[in-house]
Amino acid sequence: MQLLPTVSAQTALFLDFDGTLAELAPSPDAVRIPLGLVPTLAALHGQLGGALAIVTGRPIADVDRFLAPLALPTAGEHGAQCRLPDGRSLSVPAPDLAPAAAAMEELAAQHRGLMVEHKPRSVALHYRHAPELGRLCEAALREAMARMQGMELLHGKYVLELKSASVDKGRAIEAFMAAPPFAGRVPVFAGDDVTDEAGFAAVTRLGGLGVKVGEGPSMAEHRCLNPATLRGWLASARAGLPATPSSSSISPATP
Repeated sequence: MQLLPTVSAQTALFLDFDGTLAELAPSPDAVRIPLGLVPTLAALHGQLGGALAIVTGRPIADVDRFLAPLALPTAGEHGAQCRLPDGRSLSVPAPDLAPAAAAMEELAAQHRGLMVEHKPRSVALHYRHAPELGRLCEAALREAMARMQGMELLHGKYVLELKSASVDKGRAIEAFMAAPPFAGRVPVFAGDDVTDEAGFAAVTRLGGLGVKVGEGPSMAEHRCLNPATLRGWLASARAGLPATPSSSSISPATP
């Protein structure tokens, strides 16, 4: 893999959140946003003419809360929710997650160290504090999936997430790239997990580049050690791009 790419005025920048912009935490709500990240993202958003988006497995409301008062174009829940650059919101219908959610809650009640995360259009089971239960959790969820249709099981870092098979981060990136201000630019996507491989595949198809954060096999052409290194890369990109009148503006998050 190569060193980190140069961000130019013709780049369309797509960034995962957990494990990419911010370090992973013991629980989703325990994430800490490093000092300087929000101003850097706000500046880059302006310098790139608005062509910067967050592409994450989290709901958009979570991202807005952590990056407040910034409200960037965002694909949440792997693309099931999408806030476009013009402020419009799009979403896929919420699937019936009851069988999987019930299986997860039953496991969490029986075993210490498991945590269920309910999202508007997906549900996740975290086993970071009980890694030995990974296979048991997967078997139970696959049994629940047998009673469901059109669903996909994602394997993340000590987390199993059930979502609609019709959405992924790659499709979300392609949707952004089809419209201004992203259209015609070179897409660059940074992510850290196996759930980001669909995004790496999409930017490669579109003539762009992937940046893998951390260890593990990946199809991304570039790699950096950890989120701190990625944040340093973003700060350097900010310093190297021409300033614009909007580069210091921060839009308030809206519900």
